[in-house]
Amino acid sequence: MKGARDAYPITEWPEGERPREKLLAQGPEALSDAELLAIVLRTGDATSGKTALDHARQLIKKFENFRGLASAAAAELCDLKGIGPAKAAAVKAAMEISRRYATEKLPQGKAFSRSADVFAHFHQRLRDKKKECFFIILLDSKNRAIREERISEGTLTSSLVHPREAFTPAIRESAASLILVHNHPSGDPTPSREDEEITRRLVEGGKLLGIGVLDHIIVGQGSYYSFADRGSIGETAK
Repeated sequence: MKGARDAYPITEWPEGERPREKLLAQGPEALSDAELLAIVLRTGDATSGKTALDHARQLIKKFENFRGLASAAAAELCDLKGIGPAKAAAVKAAMEISRRYATEKLPQGKAFSRSADVFAHFHQRLRDKKKECFFIILLDSKNRAIREERISEGTLTSSLVHPREAFTPAIRESAASLILVHNHPSGDPTPSREDEEITRRLVEGGKLLGIGVLDHIIVGQGSYYSFADRGSIGETAK
């Protein structure tokens, strides 16, 4: 049910309560999901009297959250009354911008000092993957990124992630060390016995080549596991 304020067009609301003006005055963090989406939609519907915020609330109610919106087809958005092709296109464009931002490649020279930095870089990209993806980050002597490389995709096994695949790029790029990263589609980052075995083999291989394996980070849904943080990156080589 609409409140008294919602019965009027957004342009007639107090300036501090309008989503666009509120964002400019307080920053985007101050806005709700619906308010942010209302800015993307821009306008309401004069015929029905619904505001852009009404439409935004309607979309979020149906698709639950931004992830639901991102996976919805434009035609599904248009099924909602008041959401035409123009609004659907604006929403899909905003979702795609967000996706591309989250999956940007690692900038060369970025320094990694904490496992949380690695998790922040990979989380958005890997959390919804249906298959396990294994990456390495190649680092120079100051722990600055040279580049990242995907080694495999599929169920993680010792045969799939072979030291040869992991260390060939490191040797080619004269990397001083590397960080291992992969995801668990289940969302639970707890390492399996296979994860521990792969880590052990790669740590041992790195010692033979003089290339340190600084960490192995498993990305889950909203959380991660770091072998280095748990003090077990060295133990795997024993």
